[in-house]
Amino acid sequence: MEKIFFGLLGLGAMLISLTVHEFSHALASFLLGDETARRAGRLTLNPAAHIDPIGTLLIPAIGAMSGLPVMGWAKPVPFNPYNLKFHKWGPVIVALAGPISNFIGAAFYLAMIRVCLFVFHLPVTNLLILFLTILAAVNIVLGVFNFFPVPPLDGSNLLKALLDHPKHHQTLFFLETKGPMILFAIIILDFMSPVPFLGTLFGSAINFAFNLAGMPSALGMF
Repeated sequence: MEKIFFGLLGLGAMLISLTVHEFSHALASFLLGDETARRAGRLTLNPAAHIDPIGTLLIPAIGAMSGLPVMGWAKPVPFNPYNLKFHKWGPVIVALAGPISNFIGAAFYLAMIRVCLFVFHLPVTNLLILFLTILAAVNIVLGVFNFFPVPPLDGSNLLKALLDHPKHHQTLFFLETKGPMILFAIIILDFMSPVPFLGTLFGSAINFAFNLAGMPSALGMF
């Protein structure tokens, strides 16, 4: 029951974090001159506009109810790169706006935890602190994961801009066509590995952020 309870908290944190992530994509594209996302109704913090039935509801709910890690994704935000102010770096800015918003969100939630702990002196078992801790952790994981340079993750747009040369076109084409399968294989292999690389990476990133904020090891939750 405890795992299910934390899973439900994780489900709520995932929905909030994905909503802000996708909204940030839409806002960046709008500020750079493209109104595609706004016209599609994605320039909003209403979670309903960004929900993917499988990635935002079904998969995270299975994780929450089974005690497994809560993972998920939202509907990609549409944008027209030809409408952006910067032809080369515009798509990169739009793509990285998502994970950067997650890092900003994590910093905000960490600051809120410090206020709760050191100003209001709430115990670490307080429900608000637990939820803020999960929110911070989810945002850190989303931010780090989406910086991976594998399509369809956001970091792949930065890689494409850096490798914008004819001699790299074959490599980029391979990643574009095989990226989702590569990403899926990495996740499966990591899940089966006795020492999961992704879990170690995400755990290290979470604990580093909490230590940087002056709190030990994500309050003992991770």
